[in-house]
Amino acid sequence: MTSIQKLKATAAKDLLGKTLTVLGWIRSTRNQKTFSFIAINDGSCLSNFQIVADESTKDYSSLIETLSTGASIAATGVIVASQGSEQSIEMKASSILLIGASPSDYPLQKKKHSFEYLRTIGHLRPRTNTQGAVARVRNALAFASHKFFQEQDFLYIQTPIITAADCEGAGELFQVTTLALDKPPKTADNKIDFSQDFFGKPTFLTVSGQLNGEAYACALSKVYTFGPTFRAENSNTSRHLAEFWMIEPEVAFATLSDIMNLAERYIKYTIQYALEKCHEDLAFFNEFIEPGLLMRLENVLASPFATITYTEAIALLLKAPKAFTYPPAWGCDLQSEHERYLAEEYFKKPVIVTNYPKELKAFYMRNNDDGKTVAAMDVLVPRIGEIIGGSQREDRLSVLEEKIQAKGMSLDPYSWYLDLRRYGSVPHAGFGLGFERLVQFATGIENIRDAIAFPRVPHFAEF
Repeated sequence: MTSIQKLKATAAKDLLGKTLTVLGWIRSTRNQKTFSFIAINDGSCLSNFQIVADESTKDYSSLIETLSTGASIAATGVIVASQGSEQSIEMKASSILLIGASPSDYPLQKKKHSFEYLRTIGHLRPRTNTQGAVARVRNALAFASHKFFQEQDFLYIQTPIITAADCEGAGELFQVTTLALDKPPKTADNKIDFSQDFFGKPTFLTVSGQLNGEAYACALSKVYTFGPTFRAENSNTSRHLAEFWMIEPEVAFATLSDIMNLAERYIKYTIQYALEKCHEDLAFFNEFIEPGLLMRLENVLASPFATITYTEAIALLLKAPKAFTYPPAWGCDLQSEHERYLAEEYFKKPVIVTNYPKELKAFYMRNNDDGKTVAAMDVLVPRIGEIIGGSQREDRLSVLEEKIQAKGMSLDPYSWYLDLRRYGSVPHAGFGLGFERLVQFATGIENIRDAIAFPRVPHFAEF
């Protein structure tokens, strides 16, 4: 068996005259009077491979009536020079084995299907050009992420999916319980008795591995996590998922400036890797999804990211020659329209915004000396807006305790986190990158639901 990707990557002169077997799914068939063209794809690359069957092919007359789009086959034959302009080689089949049933009502015919429709057949949409290409680019970006951090001497750690702490303090958590939902046990004051639950306390699916990552960074210096995270935010926008993947490095003895530099190098590294390894797929996206994609990605590599403070960003937005749906003002959170204006229209490249008002950010971010802002940073990129959020962490015990309480949270669930400040505290910093947003940025895919294999969003948990 030979993959189509390997066939296409091998010089034609090294294949001509060889007898090979290829396996895949039929994308299309064209039947002439005495011969047929069959295009198959095995998912290893974007382009199909052409098989020519004729009367010399075993059982041709009966076989050709059974082959249709979507059928899986094994074709054996000699590699010959192609007479067509779309490929240099093709196979002259001596035999074709129909592996699975030949579908007469295959949902993916050779026509354009909407992304909305394809989400309803999520088990089949990987067979489309677009979703196959997304999967290959996503794979390359994931591999490049591990490669980047390993080359930078980071240790890959796996942090818990089930947690008792709300990392962001926003309360948008999926609860995990074994208690009977129709009749949970109650305490004397008629509250749910979580002491009888599996873990003996309320637990949730994590929104971030950061806090656990900090514990390991404060022992091993440089670590990163790469895993699923969850947020019960009732949002149906094209930018949000309930289940998504995060890459979160944590670095001890590091400042905000250090982590900004790391974020820029990481994005450039992964984009460069995707351009090298997935050029055929990215060229497809450049033609059919986002004209100018390749130029945009090359531009990311060509120059340093812009850097401004939140205060400077607000000043630029106030002077912008356009009306925003949400008027900007110091103290307001930057909306997607603000972020995209800065990255797409003003700077025309990624921009890092630093030093946000402390009221806008999570409790773990380090207070700046001005008493108003924290040492936070967001990386904003064209088309997406925020792709990375990070900060220098608050490493002073008393200040961190005050910040937790100011958010109305109890200190008890964070006692172990506070210990990191009691015992050998050091300046440290980290960031979180939403992996699906990186996939969107690299491919031009507009809806984040098409950047993950099986999206989980409000009222949709199919497949």
